[in-house]
Amino acid sequence: MSLEIKVPPVGESITEVVLSRWVKNDGEFVEMDEIIAELESDKATFELTAEKAGTLKIVASEGDTLEIGAVVCSIEEGGAAPKTENESPKAEEKAAPAADKAAAPVAEKESKDSYASGTPSPAAGKILAEKGIDAGSVKGTGVDGRITKEDANNAQAGKPAAKAEAPKAAAAPAPVAGSRNERAEKMSPLRKTVAKRLVAVKNETAMLTTFNEVNMKPIMDLRAKYKDQFKEKHGVGLGFMSFFTKAVCEAAKDFPAVNARIDGEQIVYNDFVDVSIAVSAPKGLVVPIIRNAESMSLAQIEKTVIELATKARDSKLTIEEMTGGTFTITNGGVFGSMMSTPIINAPQSAILGMHNIIERPIAENKEVVIRPMMYIALSYDHRIIDGRESVGFLVRVKQLLEDPARLLLGV
Repeated sequence: MSLEIKVPPVGESITEVVLSRWVKNDGEFVEMDEIIAELESDKATFELTAEKAGTLKIVASEGDTLEIGAVVCSIEEGGAAPKTENESPKAEEKAAPAADKAAAPVAEKESKDSYASGTPSPAAGKILAEKGIDAGSVKGTGVDGRITKEDANNAQAGKPAAKAEAPKAAAAPAPVAGSRNERAEKMSPLRKTVAKRLVAVKNETAMLTTFNEVNMKPIMDLRAKYKDQFKEKHGVGLGFMSFFTKAVCEAAKDFPAVNARIDGEQIVYNDFVDVSIAVSAPKGLVVPIIRNAESMSLAQIEKTVIELATKARDSKLTIEEMTGGTFTITNGGVFGSMMSTPIINAPQSAILGMHNIIERPIAENKEVVIRPMMYIALSYDHRIIDGRESVGFLVRVKQLLEDPARLLLGV
C-alpha cells in the first residue's frame, strides 16, 4: 500500500511553492520523518519529510511549481528497495569519418612576368600621370599588352576609360570582440513576490524621501572604548544596528505615525515597535523581524540580529519570523552605498536607510574638522505621515545617534 505525500499548507497567503531540491532519490528507502525534499515559497524555504518508512516514488521534478495539496511523491510499503544498478549504456560505435585534411589551395605560379596586361612601364606610368590619363583607358602594344613609353606619348587626354569601374561591395560590419551569450532563468517565488510588492508600493502609496546626515564619531568612540567589555559580558560584538534600532524606537514615541499603517479607511497605531531588518540572503532580500525592539537592550538587539542574519544566510527563516513588522531598517552602506531612496516595506509606512561612513570636512564650533559622516534617508507614505513629522523623526534619530547617552537615559 502506498501513501501520497502532498504539499502541506505553509501560510494563509501562500498558494503555491517550488520544489527546489530532492534530498532523496527515486527508488531509495526512506525512514519515517526523514527529510526527502526542500520546498521554496515566496517567503521561506522549508523541508518535506517522509510520513512513513518505505520506498520513495518521485512524482514531481525539481523546479516544478506546485499548488498547496498537490502530490509531490508517494511512499511504498515494504523493506529497503533493491538498488537498481544504473548500467552504463554501451556506447554505440560512432562511425566517425576520418577527418580529411583539407588540402591548402596551392597558388599557381604565374608564368607571366610581373607586368600584367594593361600595366604601364615605369616611364609610361610617369607620362600618363603627367597627362592625367588613366592607364585603364590606354591600350598597350607591348609584350602581353604592356603599356609602353610610346603608347603613353600617343595617348590622348580626355579619352573615356575602356573599362567601367565595378561598384565596390558594401563593407561587412566588423565583428564584435568578446562573448555575447545570453541565458534565461526562471524567477524564484521570492523574487516574483518582491517584484510585485515593490511595484505595488510605488503605485499605491504617496512615497517621499527626506535626508539628513549623522556624525558617527560619538558612537564610534563609545564602541572603541567599551567593545571588549561588552563582548566579554554579552558574548556578542557591539555594532551600529543596535544603536539605530534603539534610536528608531525612541523617535517613534514622539512621532507615532511613522510606526503606524493604513488599514482601509483607518490608521492603525502601535504601542510597540517590531523592527524589520533587511538582510541579503542567497536567494534574495528578506526582512526578519525584531519583536518588541523598544523593550530590548543593545545586547539583546545584537544577539537577535545575529541570530536572524544567520538563519537568513542558511535559508532557515520561518514564515512567522518574517511576518508583520511596523518599521524597517535597511543598511546599503555594507555594500558601499553612499545615498539611496529605499522603498517602503508595505503595509508599513516608513523605512530608514543607512549608508556608508565617509570622512568629510564639516563645520564644528566655527572650525572645519574631519568627521566620519553617514547620510541617512527616511522614505515614508505621505498619506499618513506629514513632512513635519518625517523631518522631525529623522532629526530626532540624528540627535540620539550623535549623543548616544540619550539612548541609555531615554532623554
